[in-house]
Amino acid sequence: MHYVIGVGLALAAGLFIWWSGLEKDRAVYPVILIVIAILYELFAVLGGSNAALLSELAPTAIFIGVSVLGFRTSLWWVVAGLIGHGLYDIFHPAIFMNPGVPVWWPMFCMAYDVAAGAFLARRLLRGRGPQVRFA
Repeated sequence: MHYVIGVGLALAAGLFIWWSGLEKDRAVYPVILIVIAILYELFAVLGGSNAALLSELAPTAIFIGVSVLGFRTSLWWVVAGLIGHGLYDIFHPAIFMNPGVPVWWPMFCMAYDVAAGAFLARRLLRGRGPQVRFA
């Protein structure tokens, strides 16, 4: 069920972003990737674990860096970042001890991330996603 909800919410969010016109600003998808990246930091704070907070910093910084690179160059980097974060979610419980992460989160987040990345990729392939380059 976590997978279905994750995919459903990603598609609903993508359709809303397109329908509302928010997609006209090429920053919207990089910002989504940044928010996704910092959620494990939030869980570390909620779990009261400074060790988890520190251990989550490097991966978070990498995903934020990818989002900025994608904003400045090509949104294909953001697609890679979203799908990459989905893969990261699969392995996260085996690599990190973060007491604030709900048991269901990695499954939900993986589904959301991959579906969001696929949605953006489809928009880019069809030439209908944000195309304006950063000047």
